[in-house]
Amino acid sequence: MKFMKIHGAGNDFIILDNMDLKLDKAQLSKMAKKLCAQRTSIGADGLMAVVPAAHGGSFGMWFFNSDGSEGEMCGNGARCIARYGYEKGLAGESMVIETISGDVTAERVSKRQYKIRLSDPTVTKLDHNITLEGVTYECSYIELGNPGLPHAVVRLDNFDSYDENVLREIGRKLRFHESFPKGANINFCKLEDGYIKIRTFERGVEDFTLACGTGSGSSAAVFTLKGFFDGSNVRLDMPGGTLYVSVTKDKGTVKDIYLTGPTCLVAEGEVLDEDL
Repeated sequence: MKFMKIHGAGNDFIILDNMDLKLDKAQLSKMAKKLCAQRTSIGADGLMAVVPAAHGGSFGMWFFNSDGSEGEMCGNGARCIARYGYEKGLAGESMVIETISGDVTAERVSKRQYKIRLSDPTVTKLDHNITLEGVTYECSYIELGNPGLPHAVVRLDNFDSYDENVLREIGRKLRFHESFPKGANINFCKLEDGYIKIRTFERGVEDFTLACGTGSGSSAAVFTLKGFFDGSNVRLDMPGGTLYVSVTKDKGTVKDIYLTGPTCLVAEGEVLDEDL
């Protein structure tokens, strides 16, 4: 079985060609858990399968987290699969990727830079503070697409002074908090001079990742709505690199969320995992 591994700002993915639909979602879920394991297999934050377009797009994208759960969409994953689609001749420099949460338009900006349009928010709650063990966290909640991809945006301007394990535990407790019925990705944000510093605890990975595209889009949207940015080319710095987001304000929410950032071809080969 052929695979390609691509990362976008450190968010890494295994991509499989499933255009013949020989692999169903149950098989891919099992494969995601095996292949994404860091020590016993290829290792990645998630697995994506390229499938035929169902309604006029360039191709479809099935996304699975490293725990085997199916995700609605993944921003950096979509940028990476756009790179895959271009490199493999499935699409030109502009394309439409069909996902569970809606169609994603993608564009090749340069050899390694790719831009996508994220789904518009279907839920926006700017004041959604949460109290944990006597501490109240300044939190907003946003869902992108339908079904919505859930993100909590937590302003925590001193998060980089926290012990890593302490911050991870806060992220885990917020991720499973009862106020998020389907769980949430937790984005800890520090507002710097002209940009946002961000760490994301991802649902499905159940840990911090080096970058999160939809988390960056959600965070830029929230702080634009709160008046900290004008929505034009908001810079977001993560451990894995820098992403840029542009949004347009629209009657208490935002629309036209564009995410731009780097992609990197890491490896291409054949899966030989005897445990599959």
